[in-house]
Amino acid sequence: MDWFFGGLAFGFFGSVHCIGMCGPLALSLPGATAARGRYLAERLLYNVGRAVTYTTLGGAIGALGALVSLSGVQQWISIGIGMLMILGALVPWVSRRVSRLEQVPARFLGRVMKPIQSLYRRGGFGAMLVVGLLNGLLPCGFVYAALATSVTAGSIYTSMTFMAAFGLGTIPAMFAVSMMGRLASATWRVRLQKLVPIGLVIVGTLLVLRGLSLGTLLSPDLKEAMFSPGTCRFLPFVDPA
Repeated sequence: MDWFFGGLAFGFFGSVHCIGMCGPLALSLPGATAARGRYLAERLLYNVGRAVTYTTLGGAIGALGALVSLSGVQQWISIGIGMLMILGALVPWVSRRVSRLEQVPARFLGRVMKPIQSLYRRGGFGAMLVVGLLNGLLPCGFVYAALATSVTAGSIYTSMTFMAAFGLGTIPAMFAVSMMGRLASATWRVRLQKLVPIGLVIVGTLLVLRGLSLGTLLSPDLKEAMFSPGTCRFLPFVDPA
């Protein structure tokens, strides 16, 4: 369960970054004049769609997790990602370099936005669910960090659990933003952006603690978890004996 709570904390504390990146998309969701029940349901489906995509991506990358666990570098990956997030929040030079890396898959952005715009015009429950599914594919450094962390889980099941929890952790903030609609001004979003470094430092610290594997609640023993009966059944070629 520590991977579930780890993913939940990752998504919840880092969701300020999501507000900055995907906030405009969530704010512009159609159906502002719809009945209250429909309005709530469509925005809930949008967020569920995002979580489903993150979970699926976790499963796709989970196959690499067994290799990472077998190579014994999962702790160093967790520490490395955590330190990068902390430095990115505190050191402007690092932040600029990370932003450039975030823009590398920008060409993919247009391919995803075209169907999203079409679905916006169509509207409806199904359209909002698919918009959420596609939103989960948009280039995002925060999601990349979550996926890189999930690869250290060591199994497809655990990786999917982490990413599902990550998606759930981002829902409160993103759902709140999507509900605010026109009430949220550009000035309000700029102010929220100032909270991004705080969220990144918190998440980075959690990742460093996880990598240190101290055997505590915030720093579980990764080696012990890797060879526990509940985990090993998902790890191919590993003999717990």
